[in-house]
Amino acid sequence: MASTDDVVEHILSSYDTITVVGASANPAKAANEVPAYMKAAGWRIVPVNPHADEIVGETVSRSLAEVPEQIGLVDVFRPSADAPEVARQAVAAGATALWLQLGIVSAEARQIAEDAGLRYVEDRCLIIEQRRTGIRGPGSVAT
Repeated sequence: MASTDDVVEHILSSYDTITVVGASANPAKAANEVPAYMKAAGWRIVPVNPHADEIVGETVSRSLAEVPEQIGLVDVFRPSADAPEVARQAVAAGATALWLQLGIVSAEARQIAEDAGLRYVEDRCLIIEQRRTGIRGPGSVAT
């Protein structure tokens, strides 16, 4: 079984799009800051939020089921108690990886994801991990 660090590095180096469940239109929230940062670092962002139309300059889908393209990585900004349902929706949508942001932990979500063969990370921040690994998104411009 791969270590969490190995899974993190695989996800950051393999996925070009991050579907963000619970993305926020409020720039003061991590659920806005993290997608904005990852977008600036070269990843494409697909925000999911039932209460917004545009987040970080991208059109918002109301749910994972409404995302109009194949989903790979699902990044979650929802309370731990919501994580199992998000995991079920990610599996149903055909996602291949599930990432629960810093402070979000769920044994049930982990089990759902692992049973479906999804790569799984919990309680880690995409910004911290991107900075730690130095991996840039595929859309980044070399400087």
